[in-house]
Amino acid sequence: MDHHNAPFTPRGSFRQFLDHLSGAGKAIGVLTSGGDAQGMNAAVRAVVRMGIYVGAKVYFIYEGYQGLVDGGNNIMEANWESVSSILQVGGTIIGSARCKAFRTREGRLKAAHNLVQRGITNLCVIGGDGSLTGANIFREEWNGLLEELAQTGKILEEEVKKHGYLNVVGMVGSIDNDFCGTDMTIGTDSALHRIIEVVDAIMTTAQSHQRTFVLEVMGRHCGYLALVSALACGADWVFLPESPPEKGWQETMCIKLTENRARKKRLNIIIVAEGAVDTQNKPITSEQIKELVVSQLGYDTRVTILGHVQRGGTPSAFDRILASRMGVEAVVALLQATPETPACVVSLSGNQAVRLPLMECVQMTQDVQKAMEERRFKDAVQLRGRSFEGNLNTYKQLAIKKPDSQIPKSGCNVAVINVGAPAAGMNAAVRSAVRCGVSEGHKMFAVYDGFEGFAKGQIKEIGWSDVGGWTGQGGSILGTKRTLPGKYLAEIAAQMRTHSINALLIIGGFEAYLGLLELSAARGKHEELCVPMVMVPATVSNNVPGSDFSIGADTALNTITDTCDRIKQSASGTKRRVFIIETMGGYCGYLANMGGLAAGADAAYIFEEPFDIRDLQSNVEHLTEKMKTTIQRGLVLRNESCSENYTTDFIYQLYSEEGKGVFDCRKNVLGHMQQGGAPSPFDRNFGTKISARAMQWITTKLKEAQGKGKKFVTDDSICVLGICKRNLLFQPVAELKEETDFEHRIPKEQWWLKLRPLMKILAKYKASLEVSDSGQLEHIHSGHVEPAAI
Repeated sequence: MDHHNAPFTPRGSFRQFLDHLSGAGKAIGVLTSGGDAQGMNAAVRAVVRMGIYVGAKVYFIYEGYQGLVDGGNNIMEANWESVSSILQVGGTIIGSARCKAFRTREGRLKAAHNLVQRGITNLCVIGGDGSLTGANIFREEWNGLLEELAQTGKILEEEVKKHGYLNVVGMVGSIDNDFCGTDMTIGTDSALHRIIEVVDAIMTTAQSHQRTFVLEVMGRHCGYLALVSALACGADWVFLPESPPEKGWQETMCIKLTENRARKKRLNIIIVAEGAVDTQNKPITSEQIKELVVSQLGYDTRVTILGHVQRGGTPSAFDRILASRMGVEAVVALLQATPETPACVVSLSGNQAVRLPLMECVQMTQDVQKAMEERRFKDAVQLRGRSFEGNLNTYKQLAIKKPDSQIPKSGCNVAVINVGAPAAGMNAAVRSAVRCGVSEGHKMFAVYDGFEGFAKGQIKEIGWSDVGGWTGQGGSILGTKRTLPGKYLAEIAAQMRTHSINALLIIGGFEAYLGLLELSAARGKHEELCVPMVMVPATVSNNVPGSDFSIGADTALNTITDTCDRIKQSASGTKRRVFIIETMGGYCGYLANMGGLAAGADAAYIFEEPFDIRDLQSNVEHLTEKMKTTIQRGLVLRNESCSENYTTDFIYQLYSEEGKGVFDCRKNVLGHMQQGGAPSPFDRNFGTKISARAMQWITTKLKEAQGKGKKFVTDDSICVLGICKRNLLFQPVAELKEETDFEHRIPKEQWWLKLRPLMKILAKYKASLEVSDSGQLEHIHSGHVEPAAI
């Protein structure tokens, strides 16, 4: 293989893929429509670059459907550089407008004429359900529109034959996450970032004055933002359009607020979706709620309406990666489409890109609307999908403490422990575990300072209000150590006996996984260890076998992405500069690779894909070529342990020497800032939900054994809980042993390596992209497996 043509291609890996997909002679139009959302630009960039990569022409259609109808300069061919430096920009650079004309047949006739003139028969639409429905009508009318244009002599008969059908692929860009069929729409995660930033800021001032804050968030018809932000900040009460409060809610809410104050909570947060209603479909406004709290309780109360702040700002790492994956998948779907293919939407299910029939999704989205209008609220919640329902139930369980008299005591003691390095979101996981445990009737114990603290007996009972306000705290409040339990087994067993611990929840990284293996091996010797044990993965490195994601990795990724944005901007005044940035992760290249994808890097060096001096050489040449264009900045990420000899300094010196006279270099080691900071909304919710699920598992296991004095000795009583593709799975550590590379502390198979070629293609390298598993359309209704949506 010639290194110079294909730098950085994984040796002997995916081959059969994109090669047979050619876009030669095809033209793709890309437009953004409806309300803007952060991450739309990342999607536009991916469509343009992927289109050009496969040999198609790609056209920007400015101002949404209005530009499609008006034609002229609103439809312009895009080139590689047109989308440079837009990845970190919020909104949409090609503009979006509401368009009345496109709703009429005359408008669509003009639009069809404008497209045919340029030979565009592939349309990629990024917008909400209204925009996607419009695109589908256009597709169905296409042939008739062309016939009409031919009859009036505007186009030739052969053009009707040549451009006989229109392919449409949609991507959902909407901050409300109100579209059925996709777990996350583009922009939702970024909107949550804005909301959580505001809530964190408000909490400090409310704390000072013992105030109550009513926060109004967007979501006219969908309560997703309100629900998830309430879950992420531990709000006292939340109002949603889909799930109105029961009759007499005014009194219930006031009692709840009073109880919380009595538990020494100095502030109350109430979150309201702008579309919140009561059971009679009458609006519940933030002002009404404020008046109620003031008149009934006399609390100092303030209203904050977040408004368009939620649409603004830079897209989060999650949205950039999501939009880049969707954009590439959309181009592949357009190339694979035939006249028989229905319009599809590219969406996310768990951790997989899938294609769904556009009209099925729109139909289901409208069904939710109808259910709400007809006051069938239970149906509305179920139609929203299982992750919405799961979020709602988790919120209720964690926010509202039942009176002790209503909780049947289980007589079981459950311990929670943090192991390994701190990761943002660990505290959210501990809070969730403690509150779930309490609501299920267990006594909860906190173990301080990892296995070392366990051996020394640093164990205390921990209650419902002890974990209030923990979700937004970074690091680990319980304290965490990397020490393994191996040398303390007898002491740990003794402590389990002393406190009669019936189950153990471990929250941590690779050390927690190793610790679990050691505890499992010692069961024969110490019967105290024969209890259910489950581990929830929490580490910035995302290197725990048995899970695609770990708590803390998303926060670290956002830190890396933000820092790369700043570093790139620092060079905007200087000519031609390349930055070499070192990320954490041990031997696991997740942060370097995904950071590279989210920040628009030219290369990312990782341990999992060996590279040599020829690869480095060709990367330098590639950057030299790039500097001849209008793009005069380069970004190279390097994982801290990707190579023993090609160190960050070595790469920096090599680039400096080879780039002499063309570009200069700077290097930056990001270090421990990647482990700190307030947890991102994703990590708060992931930690909260996965930990609650782990506690349910523990409860089920303990119930099975009740009164039998049963010993837990089987493999399935000592598990890792993780997300695998689309499902939440409990996997016995004994089985995961086979899948682990213990020397390098990484799983043998890692899903994100499939996204490597994506980063290379978007940085203008030749790479073999594995096209989506089936390339077939799926249908919405999912099976009975537990959904992994976050």
